[in-house]
Amino acid sequence: MKLILNTLRGVKRLITLSAVTSWFVVIYAINPRHRGDASSKARWLQQACRCGLRALEVEVESRCVPARGVVIVANHLSYLDILVLAAQTPVVFVSKKEVRDWPIFGWFAEKSGTRFIDRSRRGDVTRIGVEMGPVLSAGLSLVIFLEGTTTNGNEVLPFKASLLEPVVRHGWRVLPAALTYAVPAGRSVADEVCWWGEMTLVPHVWNFMTLPWVRAKVGWGDVFIAELERKELAEVLREQVIAIKAANLHLAC
Repeated sequence: MKLILNTLRGVKRLITLSAVTSWFVVIYAINPRHRGDASSKARWLQQACRCGLRALEVEVESRCVPARGVVIVANHLSYLDILVLAAQTPVVFVSKKEVRDWPIFGWFAEKSGTRFIDRSRRGDVTRIGVEMGPVLSAGLSLVIFLEGTTTNGNEVLPFKASLLEPVVRHGWRVLPAALTYAVPAGRSVADEVCWWGEMTLVPHVWNFMTLPWVRAKVGWGDVFIAELERKELAEVLREQVIAIKAANLHLAC
């Protein structure tokens, strides 16, 4: 009986999410602004992610509206992080180039203006740094995941400092954030929400859709100006993200 209920739940969510996805593909196609204007793309992504979370029946708690025009630095657990953060405020993501090839996710990432970085090319950080400025000047926020990969949530990995070079050079404002998730007893956040290691995307997404409920919590730190050396800034941001994450877990979903 439990297997049948899980399957029916997953099918229902898959159908609903497919309808939402198709609708936002149509919206993108018929509105020429989405193909050129960064703010329009970010708002389109925000609405798509809000509807996507409703389709997946994911409840999100965020105790404040984050500032705009900042560089958001967060821990990284899952593809779900993208929907949760983008639903809060208009943002542009900096992501590894491999995401462009993901089914559905990659298309939305590219069309929403995600800046893809080739981590194998050291000079690519310079290119991304040049592209960051206009995004922030437009009043949008940039999201960067400095762990460089997703984790099972047990710890926050050391932050890679290279992407902070342009942030420090220009003295941009930064905002630490932390994501945590909760699922029913007997199910696993680490295995069924977090997507990490050698997990295969499609089976993981299907299993995720069968969860009775998922609650996400976004904790926000304080905005401050990047005035430290980039490696020192990376350490400070990581410490703050860890502290915010601990506070989120203390206030359990």
